Amino acid sequence: MTHAVIGVIGGSGLYSMPGLSDVETVRLTTPFGEPSDAYVIGTIAGTRVAFLPRHGVGHRLSPSEVPARANMYGFRMLGVKYVIAVSAVGSLRDDYAPGHIVIPTQLYDRTKGIRPSTFFGEGVVAHVAFDKPFDGELSDRLAAAATAAGATFHRGGTYVCMEGPQFSTLAESNENRRRGFDLIGMTAIPEAKLAREAELAYAMLALVTDYDCWHPDHDAVTVETVIATMHANSSMAQEIIRQAIPRIASGFDSPAHHALAMAIMTNPDIIPAERRAQLALLLDPYMKK
Repeated sequence: MTHAVIGVIGGSGLYSMPGLSDVETVRLTTPFGEPSDAYVIGTIAGTRVAFLPRHGVGHRLSPSEVPARANMYGFRMLGVKYVIAVSAVGSLRDDYAPGHIVIPTQLYDRTKGIRPSTFFGEGVVAHVAFDKPFDGELSDRLAAAATAAGATFHRGGTYVCMEGPQFSTLAESNENRRRGFDLIGMTAIPEAKLAREAELAYAMLALVTDYDCWHPDHDAVTVETVIATMHANSSMAQEIIRQAIPRIASGFDSPAHHALAMAIMTNPDIIPAERRAQLALLLDPYMKK
């Protein structure tokens, strides 16, 4: 199978990155269904990188419909070890302004429990550590790349994930600010949880598109404003990723790469054969010992 070291999940504008060569398209079927779309794999600075549009080409999947299990499992099937998530977000603070880029450090889940958020269950129990949802070393390398690219960016902050697809009410926006959250979006959960279960180091480039609806000098959020700011930010996001690839490709060991080592609770002898086969990619490194 085609192999890639780094995965990037985000918008379709990333596929026109300068320097992308030897491009191929790979469609996968995983035990959890088909990913959002085909993976576009190309070479940047000598490293194979797999790109995936989170919402599918043409943006046809709502946040609640994104097949996050298939997406993360597909990256693992390709041999990916590091995932850069590019996400549009609203800002809940004055200094994280539209057009800025944020590399967050924490997540808060306010989704409604309708999105499948684990590979496990149904005869296999696993509890991964998730206190630090974004990989610190990968975030450091993204920050170095953002500095080299000349981006206006911020390091740190909590991303609160809402269900959507509607944007926030004013009451919700004010409550999220009262709780001390910094960014709001609709896609980091369960994506980050599943990346951890798939033993992928995961970090985010959050592209600020708006001030949600709390800001007195900011109009209500609309698709038009989000798309306009995303387009303005896309070239900088592309440059940050281009700068990040060689910094990541040198390789490093992440705690995420061993997330399942002490997480699997179930006696291997009683795991149903069908589930054992379905999860072989994740279980076999530990079950064979």
